[in-house]
Amino acid sequence: MTPATKTATSTASTSLTPLGVPLGRRVLDAGPVLALVLMVVVFSVISGRFLTVPNAGSIANQASILLVLAVGSTFVILLGGIDLSIEGVMATSSLVTVLLAANDRNGSNLGYFAVLVGAAVGAVFGLVNGLLHTRMRIPSFMVTLGTGAIGIGIATVLFGGQPPRLLDDGLRAWGTERVAGFPRLLLVAVLVLALGYLIQRLTRIGRYILVIGGDEQIAKLSGVSVPRYKVYAFVLSGTASGLAGAMASTQLGVGDVQVGSGQMFATITAVVVGGTALTGGRGGVLQTLIGVLLISVLANGLILVGVDPSIQRSVQGVVIVLAIAATAWTQRHRLRVIK
Repeated sequence: MTPATKTATSTASTSLTPLGVPLGRRVLDAGPVLALVLMVVVFSVISGRFLTVPNAGSIANQASILLVLAVGSTFVILLGGIDLSIEGVMATSSLVTVLLAANDRNGSNLGYFAVLVGAAVGAVFGLVNGLLHTRMRIPSFMVTLGTGAIGIGIATVLFGGQPPRLLDDGLRAWGTERVAGFPRLLLVAVLVLALGYLIQRLTRIGRYILVIGGDEQIAKLSGVSVPRYKVYAFVLSGTASGLAGAMASTQLGVGDVQVGSGQMFATITAVVVGGTALTGGRGGVLQTLIGVLLISVLANGLILVGVDPSIQRSVQGVVIVLAIAATAWTQRHRLRVIK
């Protein structure tokens, strides 16, 4: 054993808790939950309107679409990749969904099937992202940035200079009505969260994505078809973005090119702040739920205390930089190359 190896072994053993888990890792895992609790306490003290049912409904309404997006993106980030096509996929899905449902532009009336087509559009984008990334070996951020721009272009053509209005009362009810003070879209978000959790914990797709993110070379040596499972991850992310675009259209009542504006940044922030490492191999959809709640509660609380909404983006930027620095700190010795 070399001196360097002895040193590393000694350091690792002294940094372990009695349960065998590194102390830094345990602190980081508990950090997002503690931050959420602290944030709730602070905003509750500052504003009497924070801990009310109407405000809880507002937070749920804001978190519903973000949660769907973040669950999908979690699988790509677990690989150590990134999906920057979210806003373009949402835009295309939004226009497709409205134009296939009852609207003021044409005679289509596919009802709820239009939402399924919108989600399928996202799946196609995800498939293209995955194939280009794996077959042509193009970095994920470059591929998804390009397809996101293509999505915006397609949506602009479908937009035709005027937003088509959604006239389907059933779909509009899902986007606007509330049950016991909470939006109906929250049910969709919870179902997506549950499905994402089941995929991650009980399927080969979820397990292999985690293995690939932890060490792609080991996964290859173990016989895992790495390209295939990378494509699966991008399809899951694209499908979630497509569904989120359809959900946003039911809220707004129109198909809009800008329906996903700002969602990409919020999504990545939520996933990373929740505890999923950008380097891959650590995290999951339950951590993403905490991240979504953190972002939603923070945005809601800042509004209640009178902070200008335009400043919220800067606050989110600070939060994500701190989160990335914290998650990367315990892995700094393993990451030999910073890129």
